[in-house]
Amino acid sequence: MPAVRLPPALTPATRPAMAPDPSPRPDRPVRAEPAPEISVVIPMRNEGPNVLPLIGEIAAALAGTPYEVVCVDDGSTDDTGARLVEAAGQFPVLVLRHAVACGQSAGIVSGVLAARAPWIATLDGDGQNDPADIPRLWARAQAESATDLMVAGHRTQRRDNRVKRVTSRLANAIRARLLGDRTPDTGCGLKVFSRALFLDLPRFDHMHRYLPALVLRAGGRVVSEPVNHRPRLRGQSNYGTLDRLGVAVSDMLGVIWLQRRWRRPVVERVSVRVVEPAAVPPAG
Repeated sequence: MPAVRLPPALTPATRPAMAPDPSPRPDRPVRAEPAPEISVVIPMRNEGPNVLPLIGEIAAALAGTPYEVVCVDDGSTDDTGARLVEAAGQFPVLVLRHAVACGQSAGIVSGVLAARAPWIATLDGDGQNDPADIPRLWARAQAESATDLMVAGHRTQRRDNRVKRVTSRLANAIRARLLGDRTPDTGCGLKVFSRALFLDLPRFDHMHRYLPALVLRAGGRVVSEPVNHRPRLRGQSNYGTLDRLGVAVSDMLGVIWLQRRWRRPVVERVSVRVVEPAAVPPAG
């Protein structure tokens, strides 16, 4: 299982729009913005046409909730970077950029590390995940008051071409049989989980495909929720299906190795009463 390729250069392309003016005028007091309650992390590569429509939908879905969007430009060669900077002028967006493409998992890792909220929602950058589903998945996680819970989206009505649907169905069946992750659709980019939970997981290239298994290995829980899935309207796939099949076998073997090489202890808290030694009177 190859190690995750950490970005050789990760730079903030722009600060969030909610950040105060670093040099405010005396006649214009700075209005403190509330800390975000949820961070939406989106890795993007060559998704320029999708940037503004997708972030606009996120803003509508989370209206009334303190939130931030953390977009990671994964070495794009189109106008993704420029469109993200434009979006940051309208919405609470933090833009990061990988100097060279490092893959979707590295983008998620970079985004979660930079996120400020205790809850994370991940989305694909192609617009096929529906941001309107985020509040429902987040509400389920909050209702159970569980920071060890991952709520994974389940695309019950796939809007992809036949090749993607067939390969995804096959991959899900094999993965579920070998890893026992009890998740019908690990490939769905829409997931909600606590930031602390994610930071405890091992990191490697393509780890995003095995997040449910990794969460279970860490002692967490995974539940699935049906979510909307939409056809791609703009651009073309940059994190493809066929180009990842070659590494899928080695990645899965690596996750199986991780599962077998860690036995989660059952920890019981034992209270021990500490008795202070009796005071000894001074001699004489």
